[in-house]
Amino acid sequence: MIIDATGLDPTSAYKLLIGSILPRAIGWVSTLSKDGVANLAPISFFTGVGRKPPMVSLSLQPRSDGVTLKDTFVNIRDTGEFVVNMVTLPQAHEMHRSAFEFASDVDEFIAVGLDKDPSVAVRPPRVKGAPISFECKLDRIIPIGNLGDHVVFGEVLRFHVRDDIYLPGGRIDTGAVQAVGRLAAEYTVVHNAFTPPLEPDLLATLHGRRVGRLDDKPAGYSPIDSKEWSASGATRI
Repeated sequence: MIIDATGLDPTSAYKLLIGSILPRAIGWVSTLSKDGVANLAPISFFTGVGRKPPMVSLSLQPRSDGVTLKDTFVNIRDTGEFVVNMVTLPQAHEMHRSAFEFASDVDEFIAVGLDKDPSVAVRPPRVKGAPISFECKLDRIIPIGNLGDHVVFGEVLRFHVRDDIYLPGGRIDTGAVQAVGRLAAEYTVVHNAFTPPLEPDLLATLHGRRVGRLDDKPAGYSPIDSKEWSASGATRI
């Protein structure tokens, strides 16, 4: 199937992007408002974009109403600071809950039942228990399109890495963290790793096999088909 992207509405284009870019890393972003209210949100349009200085990017859409700017964006714009926390399986439920659209005056750490750890170089707190966190200062904001989307670039000022996963030579023990990523509107956990090539017999056993589910949902289920889903990256309450 060939789909002409120039004729797609934003929701249709978003569905194709999130269902095709797999898996997507989740930047679990903590910020503070100008009034000091803590916000927490998972951003899966997230990646590293530079080495010296180390830089990350976040792509942020408006809220599900298509107009209101997300608290994450407003807080970063207004304060110039944010923290990106790594999502792992033990905190996946709290991460998912933090995708709901809480009112701007709600401390989302409290709302989802998470504790805070202080940062060193920025004001927003880190997620206590996250194995890796990046303290970031705003570098630049680039508007994208005409629907209120923005790309935020941040310079990493401090890396926080849990001692047991920091290996000699500065390598992260990626196999020990149970990293959680995004699959369209669902999640996946890193349960295996490989270095090519794989044996043909093994490849044959895996050909065409669907991923296994860790919940009780049927094969082919997607939250995209539910009323709670929105094309904003947030979940409706």
